[in-house]
Amino acid sequence: MDTLKQTWELDSIFPDGSQSAALRQMLAALKQDISELDDCLCRENCKSAENLKDILQRVETISAKLVECAAFVGCLLAQNVKDSQAKVLMGEIMQLRAALSNVDTQFDQLLVSIPDQQWQALLQEEWLKPIAFPVNEKRELAAKKMEAEKEALAAELAVDGYNAWSQMYDTIIGNLSVTIMEDGQEKTFSIGQALNLLSEPDRKVRAEAFAQLKRVWQEQEEVLAATLNHLAGFRLSLYRNRGWDDVLAEPLAVNRMSAKTLDAMWAAVNAGKPKLVKYMEQKAKLLGIDKLAWYDLEAPLGAAGKKMSYDEAATYIIDKFAHFSSELADFAQHAFTQRWIEAEDRPFKQPGGFCTTFPLSKQSRIFSTYSGTIQGVATLAHELGHAYHSFVTRDLPFFLQDYPMNVAETASTFGELLVVDAAIKNASSLEEKLALLDDKLQRGVAFFMDIHCRFLFETRFYQARKQGLLTAQDFNRIMLEAQQEAFCDSLSEYHPYFWAAKLHFYITDVPFYNFPYTFGYLFSMGIYARALKEGSDFAQRYRQLLQDTGRMTVEDLAQKHLGVDLTQPAFWEEAVSLVLRDIDEFLALCDKVRF
Repeated sequence: MDTLKQTWELDSIFPDGSQSAALRQMLAALKQDISELDDCLCRENCKSAENLKDILQRVETISAKLVECAAFVGCLLAQNVKDSQAKVLMGEIMQLRAALSNVDTQFDQLLVSIPDQQWQALLQEEWLKPIAFPVNEKRELAAKKMEAEKEALAAELAVDGYNAWSQMYDTIIGNLSVTIMEDGQEKTFSIGQALNLLSEPDRKVRAEAFAQLKRVWQEQEEVLAATLNHLAGFRLSLYRNRGWDDVLAEPLAVNRMSAKTLDAMWAAVNAGKPKLVKYMEQKAKLLGIDKLAWYDLEAPLGAAGKKMSYDEAATYIIDKFAHFSSELADFAQHAFTQRWIEAEDRPFKQPGGFCTTFPLSKQSRIFSTYSGTIQGVATLAHELGHAYHSFVTRDLPFFLQDYPMNVAETASTFGELLVVDAAIKNASSLEEKLALLDDKLQRGVAFFMDIHCRFLFETRFYQARKQGLLTAQDFNRIMLEAQQEAFCDSLSEYHPYFWAAKLHFYITDVPFYNFPYTFGYLFSMGIYARALKEGSDFAQRYRQLLQDTGRMTVEDLAQKHLGVDLTQPAFWEEAVSLVLRDIDEFLALCDKVRF
């Protein structure tokens, strides 16, 4: 494979970046389309079931265009947090989202106004059958919201309130940097670059990066505490006016799963934690320390600390994907060669990684800051899994492409497993195998403990926020308690400022951006076990499962394609057992290997 560029290509979506005339044209057209649909829904002669097909088609078209524009501007901001024109464009998109939300509220009222008997008959219409599930889901949720005028006002106020606080966080983080000693010289790193240092082999580098990051968070604690307080306050006020008492009601609905499923999952996770602690204790011994600190969680062992070039990573991922599905491998190669991936390590990029989809262009883009480590390779495979999920649903109606986050994380984790397990199986030595097993088990720690602590923190924070504003010290206390519980008090040093450091707490698009990760991890483990048993024959079934993620609950999805009941512990316990099996192998190897 020729040398790959590590910067993505965006001009095929909209040319000329934040100065794009084509983007401006589409935004102007969207404004007009939304206004015309608003006028239509305000007229009494439009408010009938007979007009439902036309209105649905218009809502679908407008929504797809808005997603296209928002994804593009999101990419501009991710690649350069100092792109001031992109920030202006995102502000315009927020205004359009609010206008569409206002129209959407009126559409909700139309759905609710249709009598139940007539509605059931409509659901049997041939044109509606393919999208019956999401449309019916929308009608049921609309019945639980405020009256149209209040919902419209809430959406309008969210532009300069709720969503503005989220943008404020992005602005704050984008302007931060840390200075760290490296090779005897002071070097300046962006937040994203500094976070990559937490997976460096040298503990002194990790500790220094962690200390400097904590210093930055402490310096910003007052403004970040205010930001998180107001984000939560807005959401709680909205819930209160809708009559929603349970803060988990919306995230569960958004993820199309029941509380019983969530409880069964966490119960299985908690049951598996004691053995995970044994792994962490053994890893500490291998690192020559008494207990792992927070900044040791991603520390590599031996061979896992070796670097892999971007080209090597691409070749490696494509090869491992091919063992499961030629289509998946061909797709990954296309993504690399067509420059769908932004991987360059440079200043002024957002921290973290993501995959975003362009429904009109039927393309995806992947964002990361590639570190060259096995973790970096796994991240690329993870995001390519997301992109493949979008690929296999690209020709479905737009409403069916909107699958919830928990099953979205399934495809990504599955892609990651294909690469990581292949690396473990093909390890050239016991030392390399142990190092790769360690890297894989780091994900077990992340999904069983790190994500659980985020869930505990956010649940407790929202309960406390109902009583009033919290101080930065309050946030630190709640976070520390959540970490100590989630990690079974197994670390020597924690990260009380994690509430300030983690972007997910400040995202307004998705409430409780935590437990879906653990769901996706374990759900994909169960699917992966089936793939190992059935071999290449499972690839088509896997594709069909992904295509169904936008048209049923996760419980129905699992029952249809796997024949399991997610509300019961059996499936989750089986998935957890796969992680525990890896721990057993790791512990056994430790008796044979010395670093």
